[in-house]
Amino acid sequence: MIHWKVALLCTWVVASSARQIVQRSEEGQEREHYHRSSNLRLKPVKQAFTEAELESKYWNDAAQESLGAKLKMEEVSKVAKNIIFFIGDGMSSQTVAATRMYLGNENEQLSFEKFPYLGQAKTYCVNRQVADSACTGTAYLSGVKINYGMLNIAASVPRYDCDYEKTNETEIFGIMKWAQDAGKATGIVTNTRITHASPAASYAQSATRGWEYDVEVRGAGCDQEKTMDIAQQLVRNEVSKNFKVAMGGGRRYFLPRDVNDGEGARGYREDGKNLVEEWLETHKAMGESEFVWNREQLLAVDPKKTDYLLGLFEASHMKFNLVVEEQNAQDMEPTLAEMVEAAVKVLQESEEGFVLFVEGGLIDLAHHDTTARLALDETAEYSKAIEHARKLTSEDDTLIVVSSDHSHTMTYNGYPTRGNDILGIGDVSDWDRLPYTTLSYANGPGYGVTYNVANVAERLDISGYDFTRYNQRYLATVPLGSETHGGEDVNVYASGPFAHLFVGNYEQSALPHLMAYAGNFGEFYREIEEDKDKEDDDDDAGSSLVVSVPVVLIAVIVGLLMRP
Repeated sequence: MIHWKVALLCTWVVASSARQIVQRSEEGQEREHYHRSSNLRLKPVKQAFTEAELESKYWNDAAQESLGAKLKMEEVSKVAKNIIFFIGDGMSSQTVAATRMYLGNENEQLSFEKFPYLGQAKTYCVNRQVADSACTGTAYLSGVKINYGMLNIAASVPRYDCDYEKTNETEIFGIMKWAQDAGKATGIVTNTRITHASPAASYAQSATRGWEYDVEVRGAGCDQEKTMDIAQQLVRNEVSKNFKVAMGGGRRYFLPRDVNDGEGARGYREDGKNLVEEWLETHKAMGESEFVWNREQLLAVDPKKTDYLLGLFEASHMKFNLVVEEQNAQDMEPTLAEMVEAAVKVLQESEEGFVLFVEGGLIDLAHHDTTARLALDETAEYSKAIEHARKLTSEDDTLIVVSSDHSHTMTYNGYPTRGNDILGIGDVSDWDRLPYTTLSYANGPGYGVTYNVANVAERLDISGYDFTRYNQRYLATVPLGSETHGGEDVNVYASGPFAHLFVGNYEQSALPHLMAYAGNFGEFYREIEEDKDKEDDDDDAGSSLVVSVPVVLIAVIVGLLMRP
């Protein structure tokens, strides 16, 4: 006989379940009411999946294909003659995933996602949980973690200290110097200012990333004779002076105020120095050198007749790809892929191989402004440049490593239908009955298009916004003038010799050490395996000879004794 307490409990459970079912049904009906009662007009979504995806066999077959491909993977442990290191500034995992949808479908892959090896790097600075591009640049190019906002100066030195003692302990030199010491050609490419934090980390030592030109150094109360601004360092430092290729934006920091660049913009320097002319004069004595400032000039460069190439294509940062298209400025502004091609072709003239650093820096600038469309489009352009680099080189002798310096606060959320525009409205809130976008930010200037300034507790109706505009800001929760970076780990993709070293989770500062080991230079120089194998073969041949001589002699003696 069932005890009355058990019966009562069972009755309560059944009643509770029934209430939940009714409640969920009512929530669903009310949710539909929200859609009808809001101003939102959801466009019909074209089916974004194939009929095959409805069957289990499709996914089981796909898994088998993935397994088969992984079982066929072979580790390449020969020395990398060339290394190309790509950084997508601010390219978080969320950015990569959203860009797949920007390119057409969730099942798309960016070029570097097809690389066989994937790892993750931790991005924090010594003194900050969330990093900037200066401390991360020092980590992934020089192999040492330092303080926020500084370039290649040890964490023991405070930021903005222009009177620190310059020693081997305080100033850090990284992979570019290691490669040059090994006889390799080196170069950098960026679509930000070439004096900006990420590219500057490849050649500059500075107590703050902000000292890009003389006025900023003097404004900090520093002696310009003792504290060299970053633009001067590009022209005068031994490492950067030996770059075969240096391309990006930032002309204004290389020209004096009384000099206009090729597009009519005046220089910013107040010390009267024309660093472009100084670069040309310095490199005239070093070999065939060329300075270019637009796309036409770049495409005309003959790599076989160019030992040193400097390209400065904008007064400040280079233009976003979508802005170039809108302004029909393709004749003036090279793409990131075109700059990479020019750099690779110049560097390939080196018999000892090369190390090239490439930054897709405009991803970061778009995120800071909460303009998600620009960020995704720049990620797509970055992917094209990487694909182009792989086509120009061989996986047999060129290691390509792709990563990011840090993430951003953009996320995609809600439960949008497959095929929904990743840059459009995702759904309607069941709280305030207002629509929200699939992509949004934790903070940033997008706050201004999210909340009513007269009543910050009230969200705005965004259904009238034109999300096809490239400069449309996206929703943000916390009001900030510039959206911040994120602190989570970033992905590392690798292809080519010793690419298998880049799997797992590790400090970001391990990256240049792994690359130097793959390229067999710097402190990781070792006897080349191919030569060692050859020596081993020679030793084996010698041993065989030593053994065979006595055998032959014995055979001869026995043969003589047996003669009649």
